[in-house]
Amino acid sequence: NLSILAAILVEPKLHTPMYFFLGNLSVLDVGCITVTVPPMLNRLLSHKRAISYEACLSQLFFFYLMVGMDCFLLTAMAYDRFLAICRPLTYSTRMSQEIQIILVVASWACSFSNALTHTIALSTLNFCGPNEVNHFYCDLPQLFPLSCSSTQLNELLLFGVGFIMAGSPVVLIIISYSHVTAAVLRIRSVEGRKKAFSTCGSHLTVVCLFYGTGIFNYMRLGSETASDQDKGVGVFNTVINPMLNPLIYSLRNADVQGVLWRILGGRWTLT
Repeated sequence: NLSILAAILVEPKLHTPMYFFLGNLSVLDVGCITVTVPPMLNRLLSHKRAISYEACLSQLFFFYLMVGMDCFLLTAMAYDRFLAICRPLTYSTRMSQEIQIILVVASWACSFSNALTHTIALSTLNFCGPNEVNHFYCDLPQLFPLSCSSTQLNELLLFGVGFIMAGSPVVLIIISYSHVTAAVLRIRSVEGRKKAFSTCGSHLTVVCLFYGTGIFNYMRLGSETASDQDKGVGVFNTVINPMLNPLIYSLRNADVQGVLWRILGGRWTLT
């Protein structure tokens, strides 16, 4: 992720809206790993499996901040592809630098509100032992069973806000790519269709991985047999996914590959 971010920063050819959003996605992936992996490794290596209540709430807040931002950023990237392929004549106007910044700032604001809402709602619950979190990090589906007070409102809030935060972006992504697919199929050039599908295919792969693991994790809320399986899904969602994202985008993008090879090979010269 850091190599992708470095490539975008040093290569002027990559200073486009698509790579602006991709750079933000790389920052999010690094943030998601930072929130979950170091504390988990620290507890495993030190053999201290305990986490304080305050640390658990903090981890929950930042985790949902990153996940919510992912939802909106993937939607912004789909909108960018829609404008680039379906509205090329007005693309530079509709996706100006100001619009890009507005989309990112608005995404952060909505994600912050979502994370704060769930964190405050969780803090109203009473927890009585044994408070053993059956997961590698603090997440709502694993924390609800530990509460000795009713979690019905919290679960309704999770599903309701989750539908808005995840459902709405999915609908917008589907609408965007339905128009993109129709536009690409009208392109007469085989090379043009191949390039368009390659760019969109990378993004769609990331979207499917992100939402697929998320749906599996949260739609099984309340299942007593799901906890151990959710550990694997949680690791995939917070560790494997962020590691796969740069590979998915770079392996199918000649521009990014070229810059990365120059950086890694030490052949980059400042002008």
